[in-house]
Amino acid sequence: MSKSRFDLEEIIDLGKWEKLQDALSLVTKMAILTVDYKGIPVTKHSYCQPFCQGVRQDSHLSQYCQKCDARGGLEAVRQNKPYIYLCHFNIIDIAIPIIIDNQYLGAIMAGQLKLREPDMPLLEQVVSRPPNVETYRKFQALEEHYNALPVLSYDEVTKCVDLLLQLSTYIVEEAIQKHTTVDLYKGMLTSNLDASSPNSSQVLDPSDRTYRKIQSIQQELSGALINTKLKNGADRFISSNSVLQPAFDYIYAHKQESFGLKEMAKLCHLSPSYFSRIFTKETGETFSVFIARLKIEWAKQLLESTDLSVNQVSDDLGFCDAGYFIKTFKKFESLTPAVYRSMYKGLSAK
Repeated sequence: MSKSRFDLEEIIDLGKWEKLQDALSLVTKMAILTVDYKGIPVTKHSYCQPFCQGVRQDSHLSQYCQKCDARGGLEAVRQNKPYIYLCHFNIIDIAIPIIIDNQYLGAIMAGQLKLREPDMPLLEQVVSRPPNVETYRKFQALEEHYNALPVLSYDEVTKCVDLLLQLSTYIVEEAIQKHTTVDLYKGMLTSNLDASSPNSSQVLDPSDRTYRKIQSIQQELSGALINTKLKNGADRFISSNSVLQPAFDYIYAHKQESFGLKEMAKLCHLSPSYFSRIFTKETGETFSVFIARLKIEWAKQLLESTDLSVNQVSDDLGFCDAGYFIKTFKKFESLTPAVYRSMYKGLSAK
């Protein structure tokens, strides 16, 4: 896992993020803290439990809390997924890594609760603390707060963890896209203004070259985010007819777009009728059927590997609306996207 190219403090509004974090803490009953890729907190602690507050205020015990946080965060990064573990007081804690495009940006540290089931899964206690009389005395002073810690079932914990993971990943993805687009826009606009007369007033409109360039960048960023969600995002069709290769390259690089035969023919410097004829000869399918089948294959990957809604999958792959996407999916797979996902997860769980 390489060092992050982004800084959480720069790309997200921490004030708004903390309000959301407080709300999530109330809903999930978990204390929540967000840290950057160095492990340094970038938010306040949302609803830190009184027991944990007391422990962390003790100079001797707080060092074990810090070791737990560090070890839990490292393990989450190593496993590339949320890590549920026990702290030195056998309290449930979770480290949820924020990883975008294989870049570790930071983590959500959550937990400070106990499990309801007596037969809870075997979880690792990441830091052990040697017992002593002084520690026991301090625990007795805080025992009432310990007994008041929130109690959840393991299933409830995993559902809360999934909610935090999906929401944080989505928000940070959107923030990165906006942040990068704005930076590129500013750079190009500055370049344009520098090249123009000092007294000229520059108005950005759809015919402006800078405006068109920004639109292109936004499309590329959107395509890149979709590619990271697909298991085989880097795959591309290698045509035996080199004349057609520009079209295939464009299609695989712009999965989020709706493709037209005339556009692809123009890209290959061919007439639409000739492009259609050699495309069908090359693939064994008409252009419209090939594109539809390909997009349904991509949709299946997203349904299998992500928790994106059917509407979001439809939008991400450039379908005009979810109804048309469902109709097309059913045409090729003989079942709806929702049923396909349910069946796939059922088979995977066996």
